[in-house]
Amino acid sequence: MSLAHAVTGQVRLLPDSIFSGPQSPFHVQGIAIDQANGFMYFSFTDRLVKTDLTGKTIGSVSGFIGHLGDIDLSDDGKIYGSLEYKNDAIGKGISKKLGLTATGQDAFYVAIFDAAKITKPEMDAEKEDVLRTVFIKEATDDYKAIVLADGKKVAHRFGCSGIDGLTLAPSIGSGPSDKKYLYLAYGVYGDTTRSDNDHQVILKYDVSDWEGYSKHLSQTELHESGPRKPMEKYFVKTGNTRYGVQNLAYDPHTGNLFAAVYKGAKSKYPNYDLFVIDGKKKPISTAFNSDNKSIKVKTLALADSGTKESGDNGWRFSWGATGICPIGDGLFYISQPSKTKDGLEQTMLFKYRWLGDAEKAFEMVK
Repeated sequence: MSLAHAVTGQVRLLPDSIFSGPQSPFHVQGIAIDQANGFMYFSFTDRLVKTDLTGKTIGSVSGFIGHLGDIDLSDDGKIYGSLEYKNDAIGKGISKKLGLTATGQDAFYVAIFDAAKITKPEMDAEKEDVLRTVFIKEATDDYKAIVLADGKKVAHRFGCSGIDGLTLAPSIGSGPSDKKYLYLAYGVYGDTTRSDNDHQVILKYDVSDWEGYSKHLSQTELHESGPRKPMEKYFVKTGNTRYGVQNLAYDPHTGNLFAAVYKGAKSKYPNYDLFVIDGKKKPISTAFNSDNKSIKVKTLALADSGTKESGDNGWRFSWGATGICPIGDGLFYISQPSKTKDGLEQTMLFKYRWLGDAEKAFEMVK
């Protein structure tokens, strides 16, 4: 979900739609564009696909037994993606559909692909020198934790189901900057019987020092090489969602972070599909209840726009959870997935214009 990073004037020349073509038995998870070199990238859960801007496949990296989620492109030509290995219903479902044996471990990573090395279809994620992985200890620990919530012991601190939404952006609340940080959002279980899962959780990392952590991917021997702690751990009050932030996208045009979700089911919340995090407001320190005690946390503010119900800001918008990518000048590519008759997943990217008013989030460019 990078512009790589929007050249005004060229934005208008981008196609109004891009078709991925049939790719995988699993649905698309995220998208990123390299405008300078004319490439589009798609995460399809078990593979990363590279196409040109007409949708012609250039190459792909496949063989993931885990869940490759949201992706973004850095200014130096690296694709960052969230990567999960877990034994919950999602992890077991992926392994079963692939007809493969799961690792048996719970571990979360950021996968870092060298985009220039993706030159042919079906490159092996483990055997070819095309990606490295960095272990995300904070999310793994929260996923494995047993905590007290609403007077009972439950699994997964903050409802953490892993990681998914991911973007590269300047430091929140510090104004425009060439320095980008990695923001990594938790998946959050949509359990309606607990009250400690009503925030989105976002980790912040400085990836400029990750070279020493990165390791080749081995899915039979998952490593634990990564930073001990994130730079920051942010909370965003949105109300509960189903599996947290699916797509997180920094938009330089507005300076905000767009968070597309699968809407939650708690009746006390509006249950929006889309939230916008104000990238210009500084994080605020506050208290948060976790594991039957009060902890100090930093919270991020939602943009002061959109539909407002029960004091919450957001939008009802059907698309975006499978891919939302700013391309400059207030324009975005947004994924609308579908499936072929023989069960392969595909998506069409359409160009949208950001409106962000009380009535409407986006309008399609025609």
